[in-house]
Amino acid sequence: MNSHSSLIVEIKKGSFIALARVLTLVENSLDGSDDLLKGLKINQRIPVIGITGPPGAGKSTLVNSMIDQWSEAGKKIAVIAVDPTSPFNLGSLLGDRIRMSAHFNKPNVYIRSVATRGSVGGLSAKIIEMVDVLRSADFDYIIVETVGVGQSEIEIAGLADITVVVLVPEAGDEIQHIKSGLMEIGNVFVVNKADRDGAVSFANKLTKMLHQRKNVVPVFKTIADKGIGTQDLLHWIRNAGEEESDLRLFLYVEKAFKLIQNYRMRDIVKSELQQKVAEAYDKPDFNLYKFINAYKEN
Repeated sequence: MNSHSSLIVEIKKGSFIALARVLTLVENSLDGSDDLLKGLKINQRIPVIGITGPPGAGKSTLVNSMIDQWSEAGKKIAVIAVDPTSPFNLGSLLGDRIRMSAHFNKPNVYIRSVATRGSVGGLSAKIIEMVDVLRSADFDYIIVETVGVGQSEIEIAGLADITVVVLVPEAGDEIQHIKSGLMEIGNVFVVNKADRDGAVSFANKLTKMLHQRKNVVPVFKTIADKGIGTQDLLHWIRNAGEEESDLRLFLYVEKAFKLIQNYRMRDIVKSELQQKVAEAYDKPDFNLYKFINAYKEN
């Protein structure tokens, strides 16, 4: 078994086997994971790109297209695909993304599927830690593709340097609903499946709405399954300026809050809580608030 220090060295050398071991240690909070995180040399300049948006927008297809073009250019890419967690067995519902299977054997592409662990916005503190592990491995780009759960997906704004919101022309009918959630957090918007009717009109309407934002927010039209329009998006990402200092501070505050919250909740295991609630629920005098109070005191 490799020591933690040697694992870190192997990660820097490009070993995906070592990287997988470290990510497993961190994801499951195994012994030594805290010391390992403290020993990482994290390159904060590696851009983390969050891909979010409602279900059916084609996020995975867009990520595929991005990987294709970056890998052809010789870039090293890591992807964390965040899958929803089953409320019953607490495991990932989707597992490894079949649609990304064509990239699994590419030497410059690393893909990891992660369960949300019940986080409301689809992200968890573990993903923040895992991204920092990837940032110590000298990737050119890190993509976090999140669960499509609509406006609660604002958590991605606290993790990603660039947040890409993916929509489809059909979203035009519910654009006011979108405005209440994703509109505020996107650094760039993508109207995917732009070969469908109404795509140009929807993109123009979206652009007008985004003019209300303080900074200019670009809108790109793509047909991701054909690789059309993706190059323009990647060109924008490559040339995107550094975050404003207040935004960078916001990102660190959000990360710190999430990590501290996670550390303070570390002794609460959801599977054990589920079992204890089930046992208490069968009693005729069951009261959730009395249960919580007793649970905190134990």
